[in-house]
Amino acid sequence: MNSESDFIKTVFGLKLKQQRQKKNWSLQDLAIKTGLSKSYLNEIENGKKYPKHDKIIQLSEALSCTFDDLVSTKLDKSLAPFNEILQSDFFKEIPLDLFGINKNNLISIISDAPKKVTAFINALIEISQNYNLGKERFYFAVLRSFQELYDNYFPEIEEKVSEFIQENELQGDKNLQSDILEKILTDKFNYTVQSESFEKYGTLDHLRSLFIPEKKLLLLNKKLEKDQKTFILTKEIGFNVLELKVRPNTYSWLDFGSFEEILNNFYASYFAGALLISKEPVMEKTSEFFQQNKWEPKDFENLINSFTHSPETFYYRLTNILSAEMGIKDLFYLCLVKKKGSDKIQILKELHLNHQQAPHANATNEHYCRRWVAVKNLHHLKENETLTDAQISHYKDQGISYLVISTSQKNPFSDGSNRSYCLGILLNSQTIKKISFIKSPSLKTINVGVTCESCSIADCEVRQAPPVRLEKEQFNLSMKSAVERIRRELKMEN
Repeated sequence: MNSESDFIKTVFGLKLKQQRQKKNWSLQDLAIKTGLSKSYLNEIENGKKYPKHDKIIQLSEALSCTFDDLVSTKLDKSLAPFNEILQSDFFKEIPLDLFGINKNNLISIISDAPKKVTAFINALIEISQNYNLGKERFYFAVLRSFQELYDNYFPEIEEKVSEFIQENELQGDKNLQSDILEKILTDKFNYTVQSESFEKYGTLDHLRSLFIPEKKLLLLNKKLEKDQKTFILTKEIGFNVLELKVRPNTYSWLDFGSFEEILNNFYASYFAGALLISKEPVMEKTSEFFQQNKWEPKDFENLINSFTHSPETFYYRLTNILSAEMGIKDLFYLCLVKKKGSDKIQILKELHLNHQQAPHANATNEHYCRRWVAVKNLHHLKENETLTDAQISHYKDQGISYLVISTSQKNPFSDGSNRSYCLGILLNSQTIKKISFIKSPSLKTINVGVTCESCSIADCEVRQAPPVRLEKEQFNLSMKSAVERIRRELKMEN
């Protein structure tokens, strides 16, 4: 809650509503009994107003309860679970208004069925503990939900980028020089930018940048490649242009203090991507690429290279453009990583702009499908190579298919780890019309699963683990079928 006063008003409103519901009265009934207006009583119950002393007496007399029953901040057993929630940082750290949720409406929903909602909250807590869903994972899940709600397209930031480009007479493309960006930071925002060798600080050698706000000093790791440096400088400009005060000071993350930091970091990153890859040119060239009749990996690599040297930036930028500007809304984006010397595949980033959720990350150490084009690329990738390919991935168990385009490369900053970026477009009547090369002979259709543990493909040549989760589900179905058969037989005997 924002203050002690908010907490007291909220608790009073909950207790008033509870006393009213005990008598099975509507707000109108209570208004008639007390002479107070219905709208005023509604504001009290929603925690917006706290009544004066004489009004509390009127309420207590009408409800046949004591003055203390209403004003005490001690909650009875049925409302006790709210105490911790109301006094925690939940409402402060998660900006519910991003999702169109009013704090008081949420409290009202909880108060209508406290036992059921409390059971639901406890279930979420238990699930999070069992699946290792810590605070950081939870916050990033909230951020993804926010992005998906808005199709990962934010016109206000796009407009800010356009204004910034015009004011500074820039061109939003791969030729944007880091020295120009440094000059903007120093001249307009009073920064000092300097390269630093982080090797002498041990583990900080893998840190890309450090911002020291007291001095407006931005330290950049000397190991940074050109594109990495450009992105960090552009993102730093984004923090300033968008006036984002609460922010992380390191890249990559070391720690975070609140959800606002994560949200603002996303906004600044969005600004950077929009500045580095301008909207109109990428729309035009991507549309032309989709109108080709044949899938050619080299053509897609050329498309990327016409805008940036960073496949990751390009793939992610497409999630903004395809949905909002080209009408391709059913898509997903994944970033997968395979560390040097390890056969384990991890999903580092994911975004789903649809409700299918077929290829998704899990925290249970299950094995991602080796038939995914992004995973195959990771295994076939050679030193200093960039590998692009595509396939139609048919998720047999869900009965859906995606066009999946993937580019893999060695990650130059993380000691030889390899990364795959992939974009999946759900194949339906609309997307098939927009992508001419979908029937190209060079585009193979491959049956895939999500993880080996849940996959029903019987003859998979690259299976990493038995389908234990699927087998358990099938066993349960078999048990249910047997129980139903016994019931039918007994019914026939009778």
